Amino acid sequence: MRVCSLNSVKERIVLGQPLAFSVRDSSRLLLLARGQVIANQDQLDELFKRGALVEVEELAAAIQPARRPDAEQRLSRLPADWERAGHELRSALMAPQAQMLAAVQGSTDGLLSLIEAAPDVALAQIVRQGDSADSHYGVRHSLHAATACHAAARYLGWSGDEQRRAFQAALTMNVSMLDLQAKLASQVSPPTAMQREAIHEHPTRSAEMLGEAGVEDADWLAAVRQHHELPDGSGYPHGLREVAELAELLRFADVYTARLSSRANRPAMSAMQAGRELHQMSASSPLATALIKAFGIFPPGSLVKLASGELSLVVRNGEKAHCPIVATLTDAHGEPRMKPLLRDCSREAFAIAALLPAHALPMRLSEERIARLVGAA
Repeated sequence: MRVCSLNSVKERIVLGQPLAFSVRDSSRLLLLARGQVIANQDQLDELFKRGALVEVEELAAAIQPARRPDAEQRLSRLPADWERAGHELRSALMAPQAQMLAAVQGSTDGLLSLIEAAPDVALAQIVRQGDSADSHYGVRHSLHAATACHAAARYLGWSGDEQRRAFQAALTMNVSMLDLQAKLASQVSPPTAMQREAIHEHPTRSAEMLGEAGVEDADWLAAVRQHHELPDGSGYPHGLREVAELAELLRFADVYTARLSSRANRPAMSAMQAGRELHQMSASSPLATALIKAFGIFPPGSLVKLASGELSLVVRNGEKAHCPIVATLTDAHGEPRMKPLLRDCSREAFAIAALLPAHALPMRLSEERIARLVGAA
């Protein structure tokens, strides 16, 4: 059962009106059945405090019939909204110390609203690694790692506050070396001695910068300090063996999303390859497993060829990890389809035959059209 926090869908609650979905407690036990009523704000606030949850599939079923005619237009605007949010994030992470925390909080609100509006579109942003000409690698990677952390935390059923903390910790874990990250991404030669020293010190320095900016959340700061520590003591900067759970999740998201991005000295990996590497390095950690499952073997935004010969875009995960739901972009002969058809890859005739690179598509597919296909699925 996939769940999200009640707090993340609060805009869909009308006090005194029947609920369109059921509400569960943090142990996933039913608190309020669909059709029951949250009478007042005090009752709603109490549910938030208890970490109340909503089943994702039930929520999706409740939302789908209510989709308004302008939904396609809203989905088409998502790529531009994401790009604008990326610029705002860059300003926040590079803001003066006195303004940084408020700017990060505001940027977080905007980014989480985009994720909540279309979670699969958020994953597709990472999988496709689209970037504009003025994109900053360090900022982009921070956003991708934060989105991955949030997806895993949601998959694990963490509370709304815990999901937000995971998102913000990942967003800021490299705040002291954003420009260095961008340089290293385009650098073919190994890091210099000075660069290696900055890399080694960045967990400590990032936590110090956040503390100086006014962050008082001890768990957030600890996760940033420890996100390169390893349970066997071989990590850095202090060789700790006791590592916070959130720090471990940050490390996995950091590694996984970095693999999905191309660098000057290596091409980007597929989600399947990145997931395989993460599984091998994580000793079957439930946190790594949650991250891999939140994306799936063929995450939204992936391009695949079906047994039928059709080239298709993955639009959402299916019941089984290797059997997503896809939208066909061509027919069996490679001719573009004017109107894509949804296919369930659990059916033998539409099983995935190959994972393809984005350039294998015989036509241009705009980010707006991808958002419409993925977000509407």
